[in-house]
Amino acid sequence: MQAIYSDVTISMSEFKKNPAAVLRDAKSRPVAVLNHNKAAFYMVEPALFEAMLDELADQDLHRTVLARMGERANAIEVDVDAI
Repeated sequence: MQAIYSDVTISMSEFKKNPAAVLRDAKSRPVAVLNHNKAAFYMVEPALFEAMLDELADQDLHRTVLARMGERANAIEVDVDAI
């Protein structure tokens, strides 16, 4: 069974009738739009989508930092004021 990551769900046919009303009724919460009782997609407000992208970017940066910390032996010392 597929997990649904939202407290608010709606069928695809109901969603197509009035997407703006679905967004309004969700009151800023994510909405899982279902097709045959499986999540077809999630509708989220722009602020939440931006926060999700920021979190993914932070996680990617964290992985980069950890990888580079393992390469400290190859580091070159520089004077920050000279940059």
